[in-house]
Amino acid sequence: MSNLTRYDPFSMEPVSDLFQGLFRPMRGMLAAEESELSAIKLDLTESEKAYTVKAELPGVDKKDIDVKIDGNVVSIHAKVERKTEQKEGERVIRRERYSGSFARTFSLASDIDETTANAQYQDGVLSLTLPKKAAAEQKRLQIQ
Repeated sequence: MSNLTRYDPFSMEPVSDLFQGLFRPMRGMLAAEESELSAIKLDLTESEKAYTVKAELPGVDKKDIDVKIDGNVVSIHAKVERKTEQKEGERVIRRERYSGSFARTFSLASDIDETTANAQYQDGVLSLTLPKKAAAEQKRLQIQ
């Protein structure tokens, strides 16, 4: 059911709606730019025995990366801190280098064997080798 409202030509609502519509594209661009900077891009491949993940984390120190495995859920968290030195008499005109933290969590079809999982970080790429857990044999219950 739709709501009916009475049109009032002297109301300020149309003016505020005009301005909201005018600036909406700019808000969208800022949100897209921010999400693009903070997203972890990854490639995921699967073989019979393991999953392989390659995640792009440019400019991140190895000590600032945290990978957690819980069953079939993998979480990658990273933190980037940019030291900004500003000399006296200088002013920043534009700052585009990202600083902050970001994360990516995804689930896989099979549980991961955490004890044999391996992670390496080189040249801004995090490589994970995630062996699949052996499927437990089903136990048949005797009905009494």
